[in-house]
Amino acid sequence: MMKCPAVCLVALALLGSLCDAQWQNYKPSPPKPPRQEIKKPVENPQIKQTFEKPLTWTYPEDPQPPEKVEVPFELRFPVPAATVAVECRESEAHVEVKKDMFGIGQFINPADLTLGTCSAVAEDNVAHVLIYESALQACGSTLVLTEESLVYTFTLNYNPQPVGSSPVVRTSKAAVIVECHYPRKHNVSSLPLNPVWVPFSAVKVSEEFLYFTMKLMTDDWLYERPSYQYFLGDLINIEVIVQQYFHVPLRVYVDHCVATLSSDPASSPRYAFIENNGCLVDARITGSSSRFQARTAENKLCFQLEAFRFQGADSGLLYLTCHLKATSSSNSIDSSHRACSYIAGWKEASGIDTACASCETGDFGASNSGVVSGTSSNPGRKIRDVSKAQAESTSYENQLSKVFDIILFTYYSIFNTFQSKCHSANPIWTSCFLLLDNLTLLYYNILFPSLSCRVGR
Repeated sequence: MMKCPAVCLVALALLGSLCDAQWQNYKPSPPKPPRQEIKKPVENPQIKQTFEKPLTWTYPEDPQPPEKVEVPFELRFPVPAATVAVECRESEAHVEVKKDMFGIGQFINPADLTLGTCSAVAEDNVAHVLIYESALQACGSTLVLTEESLVYTFTLNYNPQPVGSSPVVRTSKAAVIVECHYPRKHNVSSLPLNPVWVPFSAVKVSEEFLYFTMKLMTDDWLYERPSYQYFLGDLINIEVIVQQYFHVPLRVYVDHCVATLSSDPASSPRYAFIENNGCLVDARITGSSSRFQARTAENKLCFQLEAFRFQGADSGLLYLTCHLKATSSSNSIDSSHRACSYIAGWKEASGIDTACASCETGDFGASNSGVVSGTSSNPGRKIRDVSKAQAESTSYENQLSKVFDIILFTYYSIFNTFQSKCHSANPIWTSCFLLLDNLTLLYYNILFPSLSCRVGR
C-alpha cells in the first residue's frame, strides 16, 4: 500500500522541473499591429431563377383507348321464306321446295333434305326446285282425326352435312310441318240429285232482276275509294256495273244524273250534269274535265266528274242520283243509248261518235234551280228541272224495287228449303222439283204482275 503514494510524489517532482525549464527559455514576442478588416461588398440575396417564356412542356399523359364511333347498324333477323309449297291430291301429297330454302341465296344439298324418310323424286334444274311425292300413309306420315277433317302430317327434315373435309356448315337444322286436310263428311250422292235443267221460275226471276252498282273508285280504278271527301279541282271517279247473272250479255248506260244537297233528287238547288240520254254536259257548260272513260267491258261504264259546290250553300255534302239502264250488248249504240263526253267536240265511250250528234241540240239548263261555283271561270251553271210526274214515277219505282228485293229474298229462302227436302226424298225428287217450279211460277204471276217495267232498266 505504500508503493502507490511514492510513485505519485515522484511524478509530481518531474512535472515541476519540466515547467521551470520551459519558463526560463521563454521570450515574449513583440506586439503585432492591429489587423485591418477588409470589407466585402454586400451581395443581393439569392433570387429564384425565372424564364422569359412559360414552359409548355408537360409530362405525357397515359394512353387512352379511342372513343367509339356510332355506326348506323341494324341487326337483320332471318325472315321466314315462302319456299315450300304442297298440293294435297286425292291419294298423295305433292311437295315442292326451292333449293334456296332459307331465302339467303345459297342452295342446299338435295341429299340433306328429306320428306319424312323419303328423298326427292325429281329436281327441276331450271326453276331450282326439289320435288317430293308420297302416298298419304307413307314416308312416316301421321294421321289425326278431328271432328270435321282427316289431317295427314308430314315432316320436311333438313340436316346439313359438312362439305368435303371441312368441319363447318353454313346453315342450321330445320323442320317444316306439312299438313293435308280432307273433310270427313262428304255428300257423295248430291250431284245426281241436282237437275241438269234450270227451273223456269229461276230463269224468269233472274231475267226480271237487274242488279246495278255505282261506286266511287281510287285514282287507278282498281279499288273502291274508302273516303267520300274531295277538294275543289279533284276528279271524282265513278264506276257503274250491271250484274249479268242469267242474262244475255248486257251493256250499261248512265241515262241522267243530278246533284243535290239532300237525298231527294227533286229538291232545290239541283244540278243535272248528265242528261239527254247519256250526254255529260258538265264539260260543255263549265269547261271542266268531266268525261266518260273508254269502255273496257260492256257491263261496266266509268266516268269522271270534276268536284264542285253549290254557290251560297254552307253544306259541303252533295248527293249524286243517277238513273241507270242496261240493254243487250247486241243492240246498236244510238241517240237513246249512249255515253257521250264533250272533249273538243262530242265523243262516245265506245267510239260511235255519230250517236252524240243530238247532244249539242239539247237545251243546257232550261230552268235555273241553283248556282254552282268551282274551278271553272263560269260563275254559275244552268240546270234542268224534272216535272212533278217524273218525280212521282221515280218514287213509285223506288218503292216497287224495295218490295221486290224483300220478296225475292223470301222466295230464295223457301226455294232452298224445298230443295233440301226434295233431295232427301230420292224416289220422287223429279216430281218434287216440278211441283216446286209450278208453285213458284204461280206465286210469281200473282205477286209480280206489274214488275215487267223493270226489264231493260
